[in-house]
Amino acid sequence: MDYVKPSELVEDTTAASVKKSRLPVRDMLVRGALAGGILGISTSLVFEIVGQGLPAIAGAIAFPVGFVILVLLGLELVTGNFALLPQGIAAQRIGIGGLLRSWGWVYAGNLAGSVAYAVLFWAAITYCGTEEAGKMADVVRGVAVKKTLAYAHHGAAGWATALLKGVACNWMVALGTVLSYTSRSSIGKIVAMWLPITIFFAHGYEHSVVNMFVIPTGILLGAPIGLADWWMWNQIPVTIGNIVGGAVFTGLALWYTHGVAGTPAVADH
Repeated sequence: MDYVKPSELVEDTTAASVKKSRLPVRDMLVRGALAGGILGISTSLVFEIVGQGLPAIAGAIAFPVGFVILVLLGLELVTGNFALLPQGIAAQRIGIGGLLRSWGWVYAGNLAGSVAYAVLFWAAITYCGTEEAGKMADVVRGVAVKKTLAYAHHGAAGWATALLKGVACNWMVALGTVLSYTSRSSIGKIVAMWLPITIFFAHGYEHSVVNMFVIPTGILLGAPIGLADWWMWNQIPVTIGNIVGGAVFTGLALWYTHGVAGTPAVADH
């Protein structure tokens, strides 16, 4: 049958966590960079849609295309790994070293790919910096400011809000990753992934890899944001929130309710 039952699903995702923890650094960086760039492309698609005056929900419905592409291609997105790798820890099939190794290198790859696409996108819409980007620039700058300076305006409450939006975001995004294992067919995987990703984007929650594209692009387009603003008021709290949302609400929660007892001892550190 096409449908994969939850108990079998968790077996598959736990096995995937072991495989991901042992990937060569080269593959984590290349696959991570490609994933970051593709997610940036789907985000710029949303900017195009919103810039044409269409409602925000239209952008939310279109956004999952990038997520679907990168999952079907077997690329590495750190927010999905925030859910999968803790399952390997819980099953005692990988050690904390394997988890941190995967998270660190994939995060670096996602960052490199996202920033690279930010530069490409900026160059494409400004004729390599010789023209203004018009309405598109206004849209991107507005989003970048909302994701940084708006939180800074509220101080500690703003920082906490960014973190909580990161939790809610990756609860849904990590579900998208896990749901890709619920079907044996490509169309089944696509439909399953599309649902939670649309939910996250429609709510305006915070995704650390999406923000690796959005905020640098806003800076390139002249938004009054410094690197410290980006990391202090968005990237750091959102990443922490994404870890909590993915690991606790998705990866570990599903493993503890559907995981198989009697897992083997730690095999990889």
